[in-house]
Amino acid sequence: MNFKQIKEKLKDKTVGIAGCGGLGSNCAVALARVGVGKLIIADFDVIEENNLNRQYYFYNQIGRKKVDCLSENIQLINPGTEVEVHDIKLDAISIVEIYQNSDVIVEAFDKAEMKQTIVETASKYLPKTPLVLGLGMAGWGESNSIHCRQADNLFICGDEVREISEDLPPLAPRVGIVAHMQANTVLEILLNEL
Repeated sequence: MNFKQIKEKLKDKTVGIAGCGGLGSNCAVALARVGVGKLIIADFDVIEENNLNRQYYFYNQIGRKKVDCLSENIQLINPGTEVEVHDIKLDAISIVEIYQNSDVIVEAFDKAEMKQTIVETASKYLPKTPLVLGLGMAGWGESNSIHCRQADNLFICGDEVREISEDLPPLAPRVGIVAHMQANTVLEILLNEL
C-alpha cells in the first residue's frame, strides 16, 4: 500500500485521544502527519515550561490550554485533519459521550486511576472500540524493553514496568517511543482492520 492509498484509507477515520500531554500530543501529531481524517482531543490542563521536555508544544505556548495549542499545531502540520477539541477533565460519562464514534481510542493519561477509568469504561460501554494504552515509559534507556501487547480489544504500549517517579521522570525519548508506538498501533488497527 503506497502513501496515497494509506491517506485515502485514513481520511474517513476518527481517532480519539484522551489526554494531550507527552503521549497524547506526540501521538496526535504522528496520526495527523499520516492523514487520519479526524482527531478528537480532550484535556483540561495548561502548558507549563516543564512539559516542554516531552510534549509537542512550544515555549511561546506556555500558559495556554493544551487542547487549543495542540489543535493549532496539528493544523500547521496537516490542515486536512479535522480536530474536535474538548476542554474537559474526562470522567466515565464524558469518555463515552466524547469518544463513542471513534474508530480507535488512545489513552494518554498521567495518572493510574484515570487509566483504570478509561479501561473499565471502554470495556463496559465501548467494547467494540479498540483502546490503545500507554504503560511504562519513565526514565531513559532500555529501549528494547518497550513493546506492544494485545489483550482482546486492548493494546498496551510500553514496558509495563517503569512507573514515573521523582527519580524516574518522563523524558522525551522514551515517552516519544511509546507515543509513536501507540500511533503505529492505531495505524495497524485502521489499515489492517484488526
